[in-house]
Amino acid sequence: MGVRRRLAAAVVLTAGAVLVSGGAAGAEQTGPLARTGAAAAGHVVTQAVAIPAAPVTQARAAKPFVAPHGSLKLGAKGAAVKELQSRLRELGYVPGEIDAKYGGTTQSAVWAFQKVQGISPTSTIGNRTWRALELPKAPQVLVPNGKPDRVEINLTKQIAVLYRAGQVRLITHISSGSGIPYCETAVWQGKTQRFCGSARTPTGNFKTTWRRSGWHKSYLGQLYNPIFFNGGIALHGALSVPLYPASHGCVRLPMHVAQVLPGLLGTGVPVHVKGRFQR
Repeated sequence: MGVRRRLAAAVVLTAGAVLVSGGAAGAEQTGPLARTGAAAAGHVVTQAVAIPAAPVTQARAAKPFVAPHGSLKLGAKGAAVKELQSRLRELGYVPGEIDAKYGGTTQSAVWAFQKVQGISPTSTIGNRTWRALELPKAPQVLVPNGKPDRVEINLTKQIAVLYRAGQVRLITHISSGSGIPYCETAVWQGKTQRFCGSARTPTGNFKTTWRRSGWHKSYLGQLYNPIFFNGGIALHGALSVPLYPASHGCVRLPMHVAQVLPGLLGTGVPVHVKGRFQR
C-alpha cells in the first residue's frame, strides 16, 4: 500500500476510534454562533500533529478570539471549523491537523476543552462552547507547588495536563481505569496465564520511568507509545478512548496525542494523579 493510501487509512482509523468508542453526549443548546510516524504493529500512521510554540498563557493573551456564528456538528467542514481548531491549539488542546474538517481528533480536543470549562462533553459546538472559547477558563491546578515540569491527571474530569517550565503546554481527554474488577486469560511469556486486578488507576504522586516506541504488547493488550509512571501503569495511546473510565488501570490517550507526548515528557518527571470519577 502506498504512503498516501496508508496515511488516509490511518486518519480514518484514528478518527473512527474516537467516535465509535466515545458515544458522544447529546447536542448542546445552539443559536447564533458555528509527526507523521508508523507504529510497529499494524503500521498505524497518524495525522500531522502540532502544539502551541509558546506557553498557553501567552497565546491566550496575545490573540483575543471572536467566535463565528452558527453551530457545528461532527463531520462539518469549512472556515468555522478551522477557527475552532486553531483556537483549541492556541489554548493547549490537540485537535490534530488544522484542516477545516471536524473529525475524531478535533472531537477529542473539544471534549477535553468542554470538560475543563464545566460543559458536558458533546459533539455539537453551540453557544456555550463558543462563549467559553472566547473567555476560557484554565484547567484546575491540582498541585499548586508542583515542579515546573509535571503531568497532572484529573480522574474526576478525565483530563491530563502537561506543564513545561510552569506553563500549560498540552491538555488532553483521557480514559482511566474502569474500577470494575477483572480476570482475563492470556498467553504471556509462552504460557497461558490468568490475570486479575481492580482496573483502578491509583491516585498519588509518581514519576515517569521506562517507555517504548510504537506498539508495546502487555499481558492485557496493546499500548501505543507507553510512558510508564507507576509500575505497569502507563500513559499510552489507544484506539478506544471513550467518555468514561474504561481501561485496566492505565491512562488511555487519543492516538495523535500519544504520538507527540514522548517528545515533550522526559524520564523522572512527576506525575500527579488526583480525584475520582463519579458515574
